[in-house]
Amino acid sequence: MDIVLLGKALVMGVVEGLTEFLPISSTGHLILTASLLNFTGEMAKVFEVAIQSGAMLSVIWEYRQRLGRTVSGLGHDPVARRFALNVLVAFLPAVVLGLAFGKVIKAHLFHPVPVALAFVVGGLVILWVEARHKRLYGAMDSVGKRHARIETVDDMTPLDALKVGLLQCLALIPGTSRSGATIIGAVVLGFSRKAATEFSFYLGIPTLMGAGAYSVLKQRDALRWEDLPVFAVGTVVSFFAALVCIRWLIRYVSTHDFVPFAWYRIVFGAVVLLTATTGWVSWAA
Repeated sequence: MDIVLLGKALVMGVVEGLTEFLPISSTGHLILTASLLNFTGEMAKVFEVAIQSGAMLSVIWEYRQRLGRTVSGLGHDPVARRFALNVLVAFLPAVVLGLAFGKVIKAHLFHPVPVALAFVVGGLVILWVEARHKRLYGAMDSVGKRHARIETVDDMTPLDALKVGLLQCLALIPGTSRSGATIIGAVVLGFSRKAATEFSFYLGIPTLMGAGAYSVLKQRDALRWEDLPVFAVGTVVSFFAALVCIRWLIRYVSTHDFVPFAWYRIVFGAVVLLTATTGWVSWAA
């Protein structure tokens, strides 16, 4: 058993769990972390996708009662059926566009410099959205409590879900952030921050677990039984790190906006671009 490789898996699991649900791009952080750790190759690429399932399992655990009520109520509860339909409708655009363009995107954009550029652009978009929100509703209502068209996920229509699903497709570009695209986009569409954040959690379950299963199945010839401990460590660690992050984020969005995340993205992306341009850090291609 390679202890160094397990150590890299542990670090990657922490990074995945702590960044998956924040609007700062877990995929971007994984690409940059893997570059620094020299964690490369076909197995590493599959690993980066597969450990997202650990983060999604934390959502299933945290919201197990809601998900259980939904499954048990599909036959008789219209609220449960509408919720399940909304998740399905929001999930489908990513499936279609991911299968159509995933290979091209991975070949050209899954590299540190494009990721860093996406970090900066995404940060600027968040700043614009927050400035727009304050201009429309005032600084006293910057967390969007009184003016949200959709206060809870049960207020959504299938059309709302489709719009959020299309926004999620922006995250096919690494560094954009799936959570950022869905949460910030939903806020623009009139969701409360809490509803936007929770629906992003729910939508991530089929999206990322499906992507993980598809990646493992497609690249199964590149995997060995000896790799199982590496995947297990990354998945378990990402589960617990993500669980901590979920509970913190729900409390955070009730009283705060996303401006700090925007500045983090801009500064972090600028640092990567600077170090890549000057050669201070040898980012892997």
